[in-house]
Amino acid sequence: MSGPVLVIELAEAVPPAAIRRLRDLLVRSSVRFEEKRVGEYDLNIRAGSLGIPETGGDEGRPVLVSVTGPGIGDESAFEAGHGEEIDQEPLIGFRPTHAAHVVAFSNRPVDHVVTALLAAAVIDVIGGVVNAELWEDRVPVVAGLPGVIATTTDPWPAVYGSAEFLRAWVRQPGFRLLK
Repeated sequence: MSGPVLVIELAEAVPPAAIRRLRDLLVRSSVRFEEKRVGEYDLNIRAGSLGIPETGGDEGRPVLVSVTGPGIGDESAFEAGHGEEIDQEPLIGFRPTHAAHVVAFSNRPVDHVVTALLAAAVIDVIGGVVNAELWEDRVPVVAGLPGVIATTTDPWPAVYGSAEFLRAWVRQPGFRLLK
């Protein structure tokens, strides 16, 4: 079953030193780690490494973290993922050239929290702004949270925010990512 996905918009390519720090973070936080290519990691993240109470067992939560854009990863994947996007520059202050995706492979409530907190940790390492699609009724809930950079309802409800925003959002009652 596919789980939630968050996209971290980046203003430029991630420097090699930041990619190494990202890899180190993921290795430390995982019970299983596989580097598919530089910038793409298939792993089972320990919920406890993100401050989430363990959910039983020690197999971790299955997640993919992938940095894409010119010079890293599948450039066509970056283009396909951003082809339908609105002009984000007026909202976030830059036109994304690269992105990092945090993709959960399970859809339990804990996977939504893991995805958000892992994305926050990734932002801490490589920078960027999270782009999260929302349920329409969640727009007023997230609008006042710290770290929100912008919200939009056109062409669909979405919020752009910082790592601080993601950490505040997961503490909200009924937290759940759209996809």
